[in-house]
Amino acid sequence: MADTSIGTPEQLRDPNYTPPMIKAVPLGIQHVLAMFVSNVTPAIIVCGAAGFGFGSNSPDFPQMIYMIQMSMFFAGIATLFQTIGFGPVGARLPIVQGTSFAFIPIMIPLVSGKGVDAIAVLMGGVFVGGLFHAVLGLFIGKIRFALPPLVTGLVVTMIGLALVKVGVQYAAGGVPAIGTPEYGSGLNWFMAGTVIVVTLGLKFYARGMLSVSAVLIGLLVGYVLAFALGQVNLGNVGTAAPFALPNPLHFGLEFSVAAVVGFCLMSFVSAVETVGDVSGITKGGAGREATDHEIRGATFADGIGTAISGLFGALPNTSFSQNVGLIAMTGVMSRTVVTIGGIFLILCGLVPKIGAIISSVPIEVLGGGVIVMFGMVVAAGVSMLSDVHWNRRNMVIFAIALSLGLGLQLEPDALQYLPGTIQVLATSGILPAAVIAIVLNLVLPEELADEATEEVSGGMAGHGQGSYAKDDHV
Repeated sequence: MADTSIGTPEQLRDPNYTPPMIKAVPLGIQHVLAMFVSNVTPAIIVCGAAGFGFGSNSPDFPQMIYMIQMSMFFAGIATLFQTIGFGPVGARLPIVQGTSFAFIPIMIPLVSGKGVDAIAVLMGGVFVGGLFHAVLGLFIGKIRFALPPLVTGLVVTMIGLALVKVGVQYAAGGVPAIGTPEYGSGLNWFMAGTVIVVTLGLKFYARGMLSVSAVLIGLLVGYVLAFALGQVNLGNVGTAAPFALPNPLHFGLEFSVAAVVGFCLMSFVSAVETVGDVSGITKGGAGREATDHEIRGATFADGIGTAISGLFGALPNTSFSQNVGLIAMTGVMSRTVVTIGGIFLILCGLVPKIGAIISSVPIEVLGGGVIVMFGMVVAAGVSMLSDVHWNRRNMVIFAIALSLGLGLQLEPDALQYLPGTIQVLATSGILPAAVIAIVLNLVLPEELADEATEEVSGGMAGHGQGSYAKDDHV
């Protein structure tokens, strides 16, 4: 609910209104708290997949601290692109940017077990994908027809399904612990379970910022518990520098077809997500539709922010949906408030000790938070699919895309004879599912007889609105 002591209702709906600083600063930090964990998690997952993350005992472990640091710094920079803007770049709306989950299933096969040297290829993909994303801003309105809720909901659901395995692995002790007696121990699940219980408790029984920051608070409680149990190692905090600037081309820059194609294709999904977030902000905060100018500017900022991130060792940026909900909750549309949040992120990114503290969180504790977050990604995809008109045609499209996409993700060796580049792209599961859904949605006829699916449905009939709608006029 809007706090009218901050300003009049008209002022609160105005993106250009600046509330008193004594209230604007806490509101800005509140935005950061709402997205903080989600923002640094992709870096932790990618570094873990590459082999120098939690529990790896790798001499390259400090490189994960650097990537966490850059995740904060460039999320702040990209946020300022959105709120302040320059030229055609930026929506000039209170949009919070952060590291995207959407690209994780593409990134993991590119770096899996290859060490820090593989990050250069990743950064090449981030850079080119960011530029491609920015170009999408020129005609984003014209390609939205190819990405209806059937496609976007499927892709988001696939992203979540690709990530839930990571959450369980972390909660059980992490990939390095697999095969050891410690993996899946009662202690590990006790720490992870505590995070889950606290998070759920706050989500369901708290209000306001306590509910919005439930995952962060759950992790803090889990961290305190782990510390009491002697599971926290603070050695890296003492050796981390108190201040450090971003290092250009820190991981280098290499280009591979698989990385470039993968990042460019996923940029479509990220761009559509941003369009939805911009629309959500203007509707929830100002009670109006987003303008074409705002949507173009937001897409430009997404892409440019991502491309610059790749030059300094950070991962792709996108608008964060949880902050859209926070604006609707507070009723404060001020872009100055989010600018303050962006500056706070930049300051955090300049202090490596913050990254070192984050890296000291036991992986089991992080696993509890990740299980909740990635489960919510699946739930978000299902929510998007609820907008689909579930007639027989759409059921068949969804069935084929999901079967092949998820199947290839679960059984990557099925494509062992394909060239390496195609293997990486196909076994992510997300890209083949998205391509199949887009193509079938564009080429298949609109009508499909009810009986056409009965022979393959195993006696299970759908009961969505589409089924009833069709039965009504048969």
